[in-house]
Amino acid sequence: MSYQRSSWLCSAVSRKYGPTCLRYYSQNTRTTPRAKAQSKIAHIDAQRQFSPALVDSFHRRHDYLRISLTEKCNLRCFYCMPSEGVELSPADHILTDDEVIRLAGLFVRSGVTKIRLTGGEPTVRKGLDGIIRRLNELRPLGLQSIGMTTNGIALHRRLPLYVENGLTHLNLSLDTLDPFKFEIMTRRPGHDAVLRSLSAALHSQGLRSVKLNVVVVKGLNDSEVLDFVKLTVDKNISVRFIEFMPFTGNKWDKAKMVPSSQLLDIVSREYPSITRAPDELNDTARSWKIPGHAGSLGFISSMSDHFCSSCNRLRLTADGQIKVCLFDAKEVSLRDEMRRGASDRELLSVIGRAVQGKQEKHAGMEDIDVITNRPMILIGGIQPRKSRVRSLSRSYLLDGTLLLPHIHRRWSSSSSQSSLHLTHIGSDGRPCMVDVGSKDVTKRSATASGRIYIPRSAYDLVTESSNVDFTNKTIQKARSKGDVMTVAQLAAIMGCKRTSDLIPLCHPLQISNVSVTLTPERGVCPASQPGDEGALEYSIKCTATVACEGKTGVEMEALTAVSIGLLTVWDMLKAVAGKEMKIGEIIVAHKTGGKSGDFTRGP
Repeated sequence: MSYQRSSWLCSAVSRKYGPTCLRYYSQNTRTTPRAKAQSKIAHIDAQRQFSPALVDSFHRRHDYLRISLTEKCNLRCFYCMPSEGVELSPADHILTDDEVIRLAGLFVRSGVTKIRLTGGEPTVRKGLDGIIRRLNELRPLGLQSIGMTTNGIALHRRLPLYVENGLTHLNLSLDTLDPFKFEIMTRRPGHDAVLRSLSAALHSQGLRSVKLNVVVVKGLNDSEVLDFVKLTVDKNISVRFIEFMPFTGNKWDKAKMVPSSQLLDIVSREYPSITRAPDELNDTARSWKIPGHAGSLGFISSMSDHFCSSCNRLRLTADGQIKVCLFDAKEVSLRDEMRRGASDRELLSVIGRAVQGKQEKHAGMEDIDVITNRPMILIGGIQPRKSRVRSLSRSYLLDGTLLLPHIHRRWSSSSSQSSLHLTHIGSDGRPCMVDVGSKDVTKRSATASGRIYIPRSAYDLVTESSNVDFTNKTIQKARSKGDVMTVAQLAAIMGCKRTSDLIPLCHPLQISNVSVTLTPERGVCPASQPGDEGALEYSIKCTATVACEGKTGVEMEALTAVSIGLLTVWDMLKAVAGKEMKIGEIIVAHKTGGKSGDFTRGP
């Protein structure tokens, strides 16, 4: 190779891949046949136009696009989805197949060579095989690989079709080889299905690469590291250990994270001959190889040793937002621009502005934004149904957090009668006020009740029993505040009218009527034994009924009235019974009106 040609080629490699790759190229591509092949590839790449819109202010070229196809998932991994679930975006907010392909084509024409399909769980997206087939048609434009990251639950039967349609790379997520622990971590069964998918992938003739992603959490599955390493003995698979990362709702704790350096030490002690393997360009994993093993290992140190300087990734969420960094809450909607009629040139301009805003590196592990950033499942949801409790003999305590395998909640943005959702939590995971503008004005009412348990002395004072010594200074102090029942009744009514000031996301309502009653009661203590003398309990029951004509119910107003009324009784009687009172049993007993219909609580 002449000096002039070599100089030109090095310049091309440096422009495309940066100085790090240039040094590697200079050291490893001198005279070998491999060097000639690499020079030919570099020459072809140098001729291809790479859009400045995909180059950020730190000269990083973004040729890798991760497309989330859905927010839905058939597992509930605790590090990915909050235990309370997430609210899904409305169906019409999700990108259509045509929109996905249009954006993918725009990115490929601009320089993207690698696309990975994610979720949620991408295999739950209807028409996934067609999306892969249409992406495969972008190869003449420069697309070189189509990958997918999946949990494998519903994959093994469909995989041959996906491969036939163009899938080339597969990453399977499996964090434990213990079926019981699998249910602890995912809150679902299905371990056998994942293993079947892994077997199908390893036997597939069309896949270029099969990788196993393992999120390691201290005290939960870190003891299985060497068991995963053994999978590489006779399987051509790359097992990648991923540091536990912080996202909204996953209770991330630095103490639960096992640094990649510690994991490598564990493996090195068992396999002293382990050696560093060449990394793929811009790969997130540091690769290692054990002599004699068919597969390899990788360590993804997103937290302890980030790889931001070589990041070449962009993310497209299922609802059409572009994210330039996994840990950056900022997003720009390409969906809205498309649906406003933007041309490809205008879309590329929007993409360019987003890419230019990419930071040099993400925040440190203690400073990552887990408040406004999405939960992991919404980056790449669902309606609670009755829990199906499986008979399990044990649970895991993870640094004070009890992980149970039977939390089978599904959250949905659907408003069907069979579904429930957190209406005050938006799709971005942040609090929001419910929009009731489209609702009809109807007559609504609600009755709530509660009880404060008081000692006999306080009961006698309230009922003005002859047993009360009204000359006692403590009794006189309590009576000096006024009539307990009257003051508590007024406080309950006033509190009811101020509900929207006390409860942040409640709507202000024009209340038409508030009725509050407080009734002293005494009865036999449920815990007493037959024949016990004096086993009586004394209480004051507060009942509030609220009515209005409006677009939302008055249950909160009734509950607030009861709560304020009982707290006022406490304040009025604390001089004589402050250490013995107990408030409880605050419930909605009855409601009428509204879309959900009437309701009466049973006995």
